[in-house]
Amino acid sequence: MQTELIKYLSGFVTEARLKRFEEVLANRTRYIAIGLENIYQPHNASAVLRSCDCFGIQEVHIIENENKYTFNPDVSLGSEKWLTLNRYNDGDRSLDNCIDALKKQGYAIAVTSSHKDNYTTENVPLNNKTALFFGTEMRGATAGLESKADMFVKIPMLGFTESFNISVAAAISMYALSTRLRKESIPWQLDESEKEALRLQWLRNTIPKVELLEKDFIQKY
Repeated sequence: MQTELIKYLSGFVTEARLKRFEEVLANRTRYIAIGLENIYQPHNASAVLRSCDCFGIQEVHIIENENKYTFNPDVSLGSEKWLTLNRYNDGDRSLDNCIDALKKQGYAIAVTSSHKDNYTTENVPLNNKTALFFGTEMRGATAGLESKADMFVKIPMLGFTESFNISVAAAISMYALSTRLRKESIPWQLDESEKEALRLQWLRNTIPKVELLEKDFIQKY
């Protein structure tokens, strides 16, 4: 039924938009996911999502046990509607629930840190699916998140200041990892079932009053 619904809804968008869906899907990946812990500035939150979309990273895992994650539409430019956002706002269980979910999906947990540097973005191993986490703007990752890490990742810096802005750090890291990933002979692309689910999600996010069309489809099916 999902395939038929996609075919039906595709009749309400242009051929150019459908072609663009396929171009983007061909470069989308869940092999690398981004994790965000307690990001509180809407500008940074939005910029990270925009970078995820631009670098083809589909999954974002957001821990909100201290700060609610909000967007600035002038910065995100609607990028959030093309991504899969997983939000964890279960109080003290938020961190554990997030990490448990990722571990069940086979992800290694990499945490960015300016003071722990067992890997850089240039040599962090990509032999497993990897969720790369960024902590809050002022403090970085919490001790709780660091205790869950399988590895730490540092961006080499040559100046006096010891850290990048969170949105800059995320963009640099995503560029480095996604560029490396596409040179590796590992199955980083989405499978066909994942692509189909995103086609439907994106159609729903594109078509005005799509719920009325779906209701009509269900009545006719």
